[in-house]
Parts: sequence; structure tokens; C-alpha cells
Amino acid sequence: MNLIIDQGNTTTKVALFCQDKLEYAITVAKPSEQLIGTLLDKYQVASCIYSSVVDVPSGFLDYLQEKISRFYFLDADTPLPVKIEYGTPETLGRDRIAGVVGAFYEKPDCNVLIIDAGTAITYDLLLKPGIFAGGNIAPGVKMRLKALHHFTGKLPLIEKIGDFPLMGTNTETAIRAGVIQGILFEIEGYIRKLKTVYPDLFIFLTGGDAFLLAEKLKTPIFVDKNIVLKGLNRILYYNAEK
Repeated sequence: MNLIIDQGNTTTKVALFCQDKLEYAITVAKPSEQLIGTLLDKYQVASCIYSSVVDVPSGFLDYLQEKISRFYFLDADTPLPVKIEYGTPETLGRDRIAGVVGAFYEKPDCNVLIIDAGTAITYDLLLKPGIFAGGNIAPGVKMRLKALHHFTGKLPLIEKIGDFPLMGTNTETAIRAGVIQGILFEIEGYIRKLKTVYPDLFIFLTGGDAFLLAEKLKTPIFVDKNIVLKGLNRILYYNAEK
């Protein structure tokens, strides 16, 4: 079994793969030695990869290295099965790298746009045959809602779940529609523009808000909430085979 740990800005996904099959996945606030210990007692884990976009306590890394013989911490020096054409690879989010690798193995013969709708929304372009050409970063749904509340005197902080018509009919729906409809227009705009250059463009949508957005998008997209986990598993295999 391969243990996959993907620590994001808000939550952490912990998963187990048997070869390419996802056998177990859980989302927690942050990983702990207790959780990992429970999994190691229950499953035969041979390898582990840890990806994080936040600082990780050195003690936790030491624990993983001690418990798992083949342990990899994804960083800018980790060998990858794709070519990174990014000016500052050391600042490139590990989740973005993993999403690109996951997309590469799912659609190796396509130009792919990977949209990860989480705390931030990232737009990453993978060109065949396996070249990461770059991408953009924008605020996510909750971040935009919080910003409207924080930087104004009277606008309330509202939840993302609820009605969002094309044009709001009260303050709550005006804020929610302004944020979510704005993101939908943003996504459609990226897809439309990129398809003029890459007509065969395939679109993956992932992240915590993937399903919230997918049902309102007009352009055909493929939702895969595990594309980052799949990519990390592939990176793990790629390094273990070296």
C-alpha cells in the first residue's frame, strides 16, 4: 500500500492506494501521529509521499521517516514524470504539481487545463507530451466572500451554499451571485480563450468547490476530486522505481 498525504491550506487529505486503486481516503484538519499510527497498524504500508503547501513540523516528518522505509517529501528537487517550464519551480505549489501529474497519466495525449477550486483557484496548463506550461492563481469562493465582509463596513459574511441567481434580489444573493457567478464567468473565459489555441483542450475540475461549480458550468468538464491524490501516487511510483 502507498500512503499519500496532501496537506492544503485548510484541510489535509490522507489516502491509501493499492497500485493505482484508491482504497481509502479521509479529510482531516491536519495529520497526526495518532492517525498515521492507526493506519500503519491496520494496513501494510510500503511507501509514503507527503505534499504540503504550508510549513510542516520537523518532528512529524521525522516520525514518518522512522515508521516508513520509503518516504518522500515532495519539494522542488523531487524528480517528476513531467517537464516543468515555470520560472520559479521552488515556489510552485506542490498540489499544483501533483494535479498536473495526475492529469498527465489520465490524459497523456491531450492538452489539459487543470482547475483546482479550493481555498485558492488555480488554473494550470499541461501541454502534450507532458509539459507544464504555467498557470494562474485566483481567490477561491470562501476567500472572496470573506474579503467582501472584511474590507467593507456593512456587507455581511454569508455562506457559499444557497441561491445564487444571475442577478441578486437582496444583499445575500447579490454577494453569493457576485462571487460564484463571477467565478463561473472566469472559468468559462479561461476555457474559451485557451480553446482558441488548443482546440482539443481537456478540462479537469477538482478541489473542494468542484461540484458546487460543475453543475452550473456550460462547458463540458470532467470532475475528479482525487486528481491530486492520483498524481502524488504516480510521483511516488516514479521515484520508487529509480
